[in-house]
Amino acid sequence: MKKDILEKGAILQRDRETYAIAPHIPGGITDTVTLRKICDVADRYGVKELKLTSAQRIALMGVKEEDLDAIWSDLDQQPGAAIGLCVRSVKICPGTTWCKRGVQDSVTLGLKIDTLYHAMELPNKMKMGISGCMLNCAETMVKDIGVVGTPKGWRIYVGGNAGARPRIGDLLTETAPDDDEVLAVVGRIVAYYKGCGSEQRLGRIVEQMGIEEFRKAVMEC
Repeated sequence: MKKDILEKGAILQRDRETYAIAPHIPGGITDTVTLRKICDVADRYGVKELKLTSAQRIALMGVKEEDLDAIWSDLDQQPGAAIGLCVRSVKICPGTTWCKRGVQDSVTLGLKIDTLYHAMELPNKMKMGISGCMLNCAETMVKDIGVVGTPKGWRIYVGGNAGARPRIGDLLTETAPDDDEVLAVVGRIVAYYKGCGSEQRLGRIVEQMGIEEFRKAVMEC
């Protein structure tokens, strides 16, 4: 029986014959050349549908198994980490780049976080979101790690998730409007999660410990 092919970023579809793949598009930010290449490859291999995903990717649906290697070669892009126990996605809103409501530069910070953590192997899947204001357009409050811009800096939340048992993240700490300070906190969270010995999602760990104990473990280590 066919199954997902992790090493090729291929997710088996409902027909149990074809696959979906999604090139990595950091923050959902791309250009016309890349879009044309994706469309050309989709036409060349008879891809049945292109789908804009909630992780800010473009998924190619209904791909034949025998075409996977050739499609990835023609795309010449890295797979988005849509499956596996790793950092799946870093969702980023437009922030102060374009949005009139943005108060912090979520794009610059988010792309730094994406570069550091996208596809990093972890005990369980992890999703991150970076929003440039409290409207949370990157769905920050339901991410394992969420960073939200305020007029004074950043708020960092932990333990959110969607899924069958959704959970709103807990406020871990607030920082100045300094990317390095945020990156240091995110690094502490990831390091703690990698070494804590649990294979649960981060939200379950926060629930069991309580946010105060989790804060002490992460921020005072």
